[in-house]
Amino acid sequence: MPPTLTLKSGTSWEDAWQRCLTVAPEAFRDDRVLNLWNAAWQPDGRALPAVSPVDGTPVAGPPRLDRATARQAIRAALDQHRAWRHVPLPERRARVAATLDALAEHRDLLALLLVWEIGKPWRLACADVDRAIDGVRWYVDGIDTMLEGRAPLDGPVSNIASWNYPMSVLVHALLVQALAGNAVVAKTPTDGGVACLTLATALAAREGIPVTLVSGSGGELSEALVRAPEIGCVSFVGGRDTGAAVATAVADLGKRHILEQEGLNTWGIWNYSDWDALGALIPKLFDYGKQRCTAYPRFVVQRSLFDAFLAAYLPAVRTLRIGHPLAVEHPDDPYPALDFGPVINAAKAKELDDQVAEAIDRGAVPLHRGTPSDARFLPGQDTSAYVQPVTLLNPPRSSPLHHAEPFGPVDTIVLVDTEAELLAAMNASNGALVATLSTDERATFDRLAPHIRAFKIGHGVPRSRGDRDELFGGFGASWRGAFVGGELLVRAVTRGPADERLPGNFPDRRLTP
Repeated sequence: MPPTLTLKSGTSWEDAWQRCLTVAPEAFRDDRVLNLWNAAWQPDGRALPAVSPVDGTPVAGPPRLDRATARQAIRAALDQHRAWRHVPLPERRARVAATLDALAEHRDLLALLLVWEIGKPWRLACADVDRAIDGVRWYVDGIDTMLEGRAPLDGPVSNIASWNYPMSVLVHALLVQALAGNAVVAKTPTDGGVACLTLATALAAREGIPVTLVSGSGGELSEALVRAPEIGCVSFVGGRDTGAAVATAVADLGKRHILEQEGLNTWGIWNYSDWDALGALIPKLFDYGKQRCTAYPRFVVQRSLFDAFLAAYLPAVRTLRIGHPLAVEHPDDPYPALDFGPVINAAKAKELDDQVAEAIDRGAVPLHRGTPSDARFLPGQDTSAYVQPVTLLNPPRSSPLHHAEPFGPVDTIVLVDTEAELLAAMNASNGALVATLSTDERATFDRLAPHIRAFKIGHGVPRSRGDRDELFGGFGASWRGAFVGGELLVRAVTRGPADERLPGNFPDRRLTP
């Protein structure tokens, strides 16, 4: 019998909330968080109920503003921007550096909030916070050279990001944008992360960073966050449907934009034999239940290698560790070592289960399905947001799993017989952020890789967003606007020479760095 588990000591949601009230009482009130605009914490907005995906525990919901209040917030952000852009760079650098020191001081609390709000295992929650801090420090150290001959934008940068990386994507972007001389606006993701973002924003605001943090529905806030004339740039991370609406708006207005959208990232197997190396990578590809923009949910496998591929893949996927991210055998035990916990909410879990069931009904072959009995749960806990890993062979073309990113622990495998079929299958979603091709011969990789429509392509190894000076973008429908990463992130949110053409994926051109 598996041991009976208990919650790790000092890690309950109530423990985390009380620490937030102590650390940043200006931003947390009783059982709700506040919005930050006009350089003040505002008790406005209608707070919606929310629960943790971890076990259904009630957590703080986003205090949603109406359209009129959001417009006031954006006008106030423009006033902040006009003042901040004239603050000397040494002072901006000092304030951002002080913010990073504060984030580092409260790193464990920020990570614990990520565990409860978006279900990240402890290891990955800590990594999200650490990457934000370390990444921005790299910009603090090198910003002088990056800003030579450049100036802040005419208005603040508006950030609309998905829930999965609140720190290493959203907070990282906010601080670099502010370092470059811009006031910054952020919308809290609807699905989770509001307390973590509120704490991080409170620490930044204390150091004088001109940041606005608001909550609300996309329909209510889009007029202010995307179309408002005060906005100098729109930075968006999310799905293609919402991204397409944002892209249409910014194109109509001629507004600077950075739109990172989803794509079906694929891993091709062709004339390959290093199965031990592939088997060692498979569990890592399931980090955070593949709820990442750079996850690999699709394997495109040469038919003649399928038996060898399965011999490496199936033992590896059976080692995955799933469960409650804070469940331990004894209260003082270390955090459990898990590959992933829940998906973002019970509705997403049901959507994935339904998609898998429908794909199988229409002809997909189930090759692997995890079972709840293998997971680590507390006695009687709510497990409605958990999805066991699933692997399907040949999802039908009518299924969303054939052409779209599932954003959950669902792998699909497509078999091909020719190089042309390999490339067609790897390009199924009209552009992706990353891709990988495993092949023994470097010459084969060099010949095929240029035909794969992904921004980053690995030779037998996974690719990621990267850190510090590594560039990032996407091809096809996976990205619109300026590319980012390294110096390009600074260039995307500043003005250079009048005839400057930013590297990026635009309607009339694609300019690669």
